[in-house]
Amino acid sequence: MTPPAAAPAFLGSAGWGGATISPLAGDASFRRYFRVTDGARVAVLMDAPPPHEDPRPFLNIARHLTAIGLAPPAILATDLDRGLVLLEDFGDARMRETVDADPAAEHPIYERAVDLLLDLHRHPPADGLRAYDMAEYQREAGLFTEWYAPALDLAVDGEGYRAAWTEALAPLAGTPVVTTLRDYHAENIMLPADGRLGLLDFQDALAGHPAYDLVSLLQDARRDVPAGIEVAMLAHYRATHALDDAAYALLGAQRNAKILGIFVRLWKRDGKPGYRRFQPRVWRYLERDLAHPALAAIASWFDRNIPATARAAAWEDFTA
Repeated sequence: MTPPAAAPAFLGSAGWGGATISPLAGDASFRRYFRVTDGARVAVLMDAPPPHEDPRPFLNIARHLTAIGLAPPAILATDLDRGLVLLEDFGDARMRETVDADPAAEHPIYERAVDLLLDLHRHPPADGLRAYDMAEYQREAGLFTEWYAPALDLAVDGEGYRAAWTEALAPLAGTPVVTTLRDYHAENIMLPADGRLGLLDFQDALAGHPAYDLVSLLQDARRDVPAGIEVAMLAHYRATHALDDAAYALLGAQRNAKILGIFVRLWKRDGKPGYRRFQPRVWRYLERDLAHPALAAIASWFDRNIPATARAAAWEDFTA
């Protein structure tokens, strides 16, 4: 990854002139990240190039999270016209690798991650957030019929799909609304040395249902979360906050159907075939969510339209 041409001048104006710039991992968007090193100082350069990306939502949510005592990266400098943001560097200790390497740490770290959501859900949503409304739920769920079904040459009942989601999602109208980070999982949670949980990738936050980020954390598309951890973390959340089983299963199904479509889009449109290896895991989550009685209409649609050979089995060759 070559740094953006404007990076040296931007860093110079921010007091980081002459710093070295080295690539960090990107993500599933057009955003790119670089580590900036100036002697003992380190920071992260986010390149969110317009018109594809806009760093303003990230900055707005970061301010809200900071105000309520959570730990997004501190904002060191910005150039919004060029989509450049200089951020605090949380280091390299990420929740994903930490819990994979030390199973004994899994329960306490997941509990801390749930505690963070409990803190977040004690506050009203951030100002100016769009609602996670029916139109947004349908747009996301529709990625399955838009991308997944054509990739497997499946002719499906699109109108029936939308109708099933409308019926199932209707009970969520008027339920408690919180800041929903939307991509809260083990690869977006950092473990800096000062003991905080550092938050990443929250620029797409909406005002939505509290169960959504629990699903994102506990039905993680990128790693297997043990069933015992999921059960224990849901119980931990319920010890102080209400959580409806049906809502958890419903938003799990909606998110997992969306992810199945997104991962195909990343492969077909964006030339990122590596995401195919996650599809069997996402299907396992989806099948479990569909078993809940509240999802009977959606489960029936999948039974009629998606044969077993076009579910997890279709992706097993890519899991190695």
